[in-house]
Parts: sequence; C-alpha cells; structure tokens
Amino acid sequence: MNNRQYSMWVEGKIMTTGDDRLVENVLGLMGEAGEIAEKVKKQIRDGKLVAGDAIIKELGDVMFYVTALANYYDSDLDEVLQKNVEKLNGREERGTLQGSGDER
Repeated sequence: MNNRQYSMWVEGKIMTTGDDRLVENVLGLMGEAGEIAEKVKKQIRDGKLVAGDAIIKELGDVMFYVTALANYYDSDLDEVLQKNVEKLNGREERGTLQGSGDER
C-alpha cells in the first residue's frame, strides 16, 4: 500500500466531521504518542526491554492520526515528509539543528 492508498484507507475509518474531527484527530495523535512514551517510561523504570513490535504497533496508530490530520488540511504524507526533509536540511545547512524555536 502506498501513501495515497493509505490516505484513502484512513479516510474510510474517520468517524467525525468538521471541528470535531480536528479535535478528535489531534487528541488521538497525542494519546497514541503518549502510549509510546508510557511504554518507554516503564522500560526505564522497570528495566524491562519493550518489544520493538509493541512500539511499531503504536507508531502505526500515530501514523493513522498524522495521516488523518494531513488529509484534514488537504495535504498528504508525501507533502508532510517532503516539508520535513526541507525544514531539517535547511536547519542543518544553517547549523541550527540544535536549539529551539520553529524559525531557527
């Protein structure tokens, strides 16, 4: 399945519309990212290695919501990835990979 096919598949799973969709997708993204953080926290706290498969499954859920949000903003994963590459390459060229702020 390519990014476009995945994007269309995600659209078929969306259950909310309008502003409710935006909020649900953002909260879903934060919840899924939180699940990854929770697994890593428990790994550090308990000293037990988290199976990579468990993290990969959660990353899939993160990608679902990233895709849903890209779709909401009339974009797609290809554009999201390309803009991220351009942003980080630009920061690297300017020597500003480290630091904080969106416009570095």
